[in-house]
Amino acid sequence: MALPRPVWAVTGVLWWVCAFHYVSGDDGIVKCDELRLGQFICADPEINPVTQEPVNCSNYTADAPCFPAPNITCKVYGGNVTTFTGKEIGFYRPFPCRNVNGYSYKVAVALSLFLGWLGADRFYLGYPALGMLKFCTVGFCGIGSLLDFILVSMQIVGPSDGSSYIIDYYGARLVHLSINNETYRKMPSNP
Repeated sequence: MALPRPVWAVTGVLWWVCAFHYVSGDDGIVKCDELRLGQFICADPEINPVTQEPVNCSNYTADAPCFPAPNITCKVYGGNVTTFTGKEIGFYRPFPCRNVNGYSYKVAVALSLFLGWLGADRFYLGYPALGMLKFCTVGFCGIGSLLDFILVSMQIVGPSDGSSYIIDYYGARLVHLSINNETYRKMPSNP
């Protein structure tokens, strides 16, 4: 038994709509900044030798140029579809950086170790009242100097203006981790 005429009409219209949408669609071409890992490589940022942070660091982010792999086709910023050879910049990827204002971590630790009993480390970091208190009490009889050395070396005490220490960009840094209500905790699995 054949299908009724209205069903054939609806089927024909649906077929034409689907065919037209397929021909005029975006055929799966993604934006360049939505490429998967392995389809692009990002260059290392240019590091300022004075601050040891990327040159274009602002608002705690910096941009690094990323190059799509050869023969990758994607949409660039303006919406144009481009096939890359691996040498052209496809997009810029943001990554975090730190705000530094000239306080060196090495200098702060050295002052805390050798002149901490005089409060030189606290004067250097911008805490003149605590520096004067340490100076007048000879580092709280040595106990305060030892405690301050531990706090400065663990980067718990930092510059008074809220900036970060200047630490070598590719050197070892401490990263403060925190837990809040949105932190995912992986439960241990029993063997």
